[in-house]
Amino acid sequence: MIEQAANLDAADPLAKWRGEFLLDDAIAYLDGNSLGALPKATPDRIAEVVRREWGEDLISSWNTAGWINLPQRLGAKIAPLVGAKSDEVIAADSVSVNLFKLISAALKLQSQNGQRRKVVLSEPGNFPTDLYMIEGLESQGLAEQRLADRGDIESALGDDVALLMLTHVHYKSGEMFDMARLTKAAHDAGALVLWDLSHSAGAVPVDLNGAGADFAVGCGYKYLNGGPGAPAFAYVAQRHQSGIEQPLSGWMGHAKPFDFTDEYAPAPGVDRLLCGTPPILSMSAMEVGVDLMASIGIAPLVEKSSGLSEFTRAAMAEHIPELECISPADPAVRGSQLSFRHENAYELCQALIARKVIGDFRAPDVLRVGFAPAYVRYADCARLVSELRDMLDSGEWRKAEYAERGAVT
Repeated sequence: MIEQAANLDAADPLAKWRGEFLLDDAIAYLDGNSLGALPKATPDRIAEVVRREWGEDLISSWNTAGWINLPQRLGAKIAPLVGAKSDEVIAADSVSVNLFKLISAALKLQSQNGQRRKVVLSEPGNFPTDLYMIEGLESQGLAEQRLADRGDIESALGDDVALLMLTHVHYKSGEMFDMARLTKAAHDAGALVLWDLSHSAGAVPVDLNGAGADFAVGCGYKYLNGGPGAPAFAYVAQRHQSGIEQPLSGWMGHAKPFDFTDEYAPAPGVDRLLCGTPPILSMSAMEVGVDLMASIGIAPLVEKSSGLSEFTRAAMAEHIPELECISPADPAVRGSQLSFRHENAYELCQALIARKVIGDFRAPDVLRVGFAPAYVRYADCARLVSELRDMLDSGEWRKAEYAERGAVT
């Protein structure tokens, strides 16, 4: 296994890109599906924004440094990674806020089209914030939540469903929906579709336009390497842009924000999804990560992702059969991660971290490892298997310190 990993790394066409990230070679970082690694260029870019653009040029940088257009510029760079046109994506707010805006906009759009539908259909076990946002709108009487197991999604698309909202790659299992098939099924039933791409963008193939998607959201701090709490992005298909109304009608979403009029008039296109002043420091950091992903290109990233996960899945099955893999065996329906069930998954995760093999835990019993293809090595994957086998054999993971839980697990 170790020799095979070394050979694969030697032949890896993306190997050079690891050098663009600030990563200690002693660390096997397999948690980029939760927080991407730091690009080496990011600190200097932030320093430039702070010292020169803010410190020297002050408020003029809204024009001279292009701060005011950063949400649009960043969105246009993300667009090719998710199969969208440059004017269909904008960077703004958080995933949660963008979900609220787009769920509300979709419901309003349905009512404008004469459809008396309020049901937002999703699945149990979806990422919590997705379901919480539906609940928030439901508590205001604006929506009705309905959940169906993923095998029953299509049969649950009744004539009262306004919106189908799903996460493309499941955060816990890594199972990936067939976006094109489910989008068509929803449209055939008269529903709109909103996809959460938080565990997809930058690592798996996404073709929003090809699938006919209506709306999408995604985050900037996982595979896009934008940093902790990086801004999110939102997608609205061109055909909907002139008709949507989002509920957070802030001044940056105004057609002419610097006219300072009392009445709100929405900006044209996807710009109307903006709300408050864009966070320039965090967006500038995120732009560095997005530029890196764009330079590599989505096709090579996807190919490397599949190779890493297949190597790891096979090695785990051979050497650690006592951990149940709950991710799909077929890489075509699996995101850039693998998840393993064990009753002491938390302790195993903490013991691995102590050995500088970093994955993460998802309650109640899942050890999750992610494969950020721009910088993960096959050697990192082999080390995961080797260290885990050694810990299970020695019982090291049973140390009391590994059972202590922090606020973030």
